[in-house]
Amino acid sequence: MLQLAFIAFAIPCILGANTLTVQTSTGSYTGLIDPAFPSTRQFRSIAFAEPPVTSNRWLPPTALPKSTAHHYSHNFPPSCPQFVSSTPSVWNQFLAKGNLIFNGDQNHTSGLVGEATSEDCLYLAVWTPANVTVNSKLPVLFFMTGGGFQTGGVQIEWQLPPSWVERTQEHIVVTINYRLNIFGFPNARGLTEQNLGILDQRVALEWVRDNIVNFGGDPSKIVQWGQSAGSHSVDIHCYAFYNDPIAWGHFMQSGTALANSTFIDAAQTNFSFVAKHFGCDFPTDGAAELDCMRPVPFALIENFIGQYGDNGTQPALSFNLVPDNKIVFSDYPARAAAGLLSRQPVIISNCANEESALFTPYPINNLTAGPYEPAVLALDLSAFVCLTATSTMLRNTLGIPVFRYQNAGTYPNLNPLTWLGAYHASDLPMNFGTYGLLTDLGQTTPFEVAVSLSMQDHILAFVKDPHNGPQAVGWEPLNASAKRWDTASVWRRWKGRTECEWCRGGWTMQRNWNI
Repeated sequence: MLQLAFIAFAIPCILGANTLTVQTSTGSYTGLIDPAFPSTRQFRSIAFAEPPVTSNRWLPPTALPKSTAHHYSHNFPPSCPQFVSSTPSVWNQFLAKGNLIFNGDQNHTSGLVGEATSEDCLYLAVWTPANVTVNSKLPVLFFMTGGGFQTGGVQIEWQLPPSWVERTQEHIVVTINYRLNIFGFPNARGLTEQNLGILDQRVALEWVRDNIVNFGGDPSKIVQWGQSAGSHSVDIHCYAFYNDPIAWGHFMQSGTALANSTFIDAAQTNFSFVAKHFGCDFPTDGAAELDCMRPVPFALIENFIGQYGDNGTQPALSFNLVPDNKIVFSDYPARAAAGLLSRQPVIISNCANEESALFTPYPINNLTAGPYEPAVLALDLSAFVCLTATSTMLRNTLGIPVFRYQNAGTYPNLNPLTWLGAYHASDLPMNFGTYGLLTDLGQTTPFEVAVSLSMQDHILAFVKDPHNGPQAVGWEPLNASAKRWDTASVWRRWKGRTECEWCRGGWTMQRNWNI
């Protein structure tokens, strides 16, 4: 985990200490300036909702009351309860330094939950230029982390933005925690709300809307951004809160709401199975089942579910999005056809080899050759390319501007296995400017730096003005109806190339694609 030093005596040399304290509706927070980023304020831990603990476990988030209490916001918050699998994968074999939270088990020998997670986890972090005032009205990127709704959190090394804010001095970045797996999506018989993690995201967004002006931000210029499950979440918000999206733009990075998989627990048996394991066996009383489960330590619950999955025990357990047709819908094209979709402009992006790091099974005994390429390509098309195309067309029908790009660059210090190509999440360090973290794999190249800066500048143009900003840097919205998906072109990227056939510059705006 990234541990940025806080040197207290350095603060007065950079700013008056009072400029590091911000008053919000829920308390005042004193941030810090890391000497490595002397022009950036960091507020690493700010509560946005009541702790979802004891009697509040498995209930929707509760907004915090007004308060004048003072807090120091120097340390990152614990992540929400999660289990990092010990099953071999690209993530935990090679990329964990930049992608996963190990929950106190840095050597990843057990997969067990540790002290780095807590149920008291509903916090966000804020990064701003150091010299902002309440009159600065800077645009805001509101980022939601990925992890399949099973893992993730604020303190992931590749997803920390101080170098980006330090460079531009023109925007604010907020990142958030939200509840995951059984704590965020319990699908329990005694509940009326099941998609608690999505509701956490919404309450965090509302807190930012109500308080970001005090950090120098403009509440009318928030772009909601997420990657993978976070991207999926952005699109969910576009439909669930279409009449009040809060955000004036949306950035969907490797995921759409159309990716909803087949719901496998309509009978709500998974939660009851876990409850029975802990002696909470109430076949006809869902409320009693919940009351019995609330005092069970969260680590015991996470470890039981995680080890159960790692052992391959059947039937498999799943705690993920629940189609309730209130927050998560079962027919998104129908919602779009009815106009029940946020009309704000969007960016939808993908990596060229999304599934190379997501496929099953992982070829632990064949890491040189990698997986069976046609199978990976088929998943790329079905799970990403086609859903991105459909999501674009649904929005084009409603006149919503859609800006598209694909990350197709591969770089020595980000790619431990050449067959990975531009894998799922490999664009995150390019977005955040954190590409130099995995130096044991190779050195950062000047070209890599240039690509990252270009990505950041194009995204920032959208953040400043989602309607007109991209065009000012030569990036036009895509009209999907005028394009044709050429799977032969996609296939050619497997033929001895590390970048896709039509992308020579590491990444490309969709307007340049011959598809």
